[in-house]
Amino acid sequence: MLSRLLKEHQAKQSERKELQDRRRREAITAATCLTEALVDHLNVGVAQAYVNQRKLDHEVKTLQIQAAQFAKQTGQWISMVENFNQALKVSRIAA
Repeated sequence: MLSRLLKEHQAKQSERKELQDRRRREAITAATCLTEALVDHLNVGVAQAYVNQRKLDHEVKTLQIQAAQFAKQTGQWISMVENFNQALKVSRIAA
């Protein structure tokens, strides 16, 4: 009788241990899957941010070049207008 109870107790302990081990493995697997999914999600965002940053850098460089060209052209226009005004002043004085 006592030996049967001991065997039943040991069998139940063994079943509980197996169940606990299985649940632990399942929890580790689930945590691993969750971690991988989170990392993948973050990597997509980081990759998109990198692509956007590269586009912005290119646009900034293009804008700087265009702004420099515009400033140069504006300077030329101002010089032409000043020369024209001077020519008008000289022609008024001569007339």
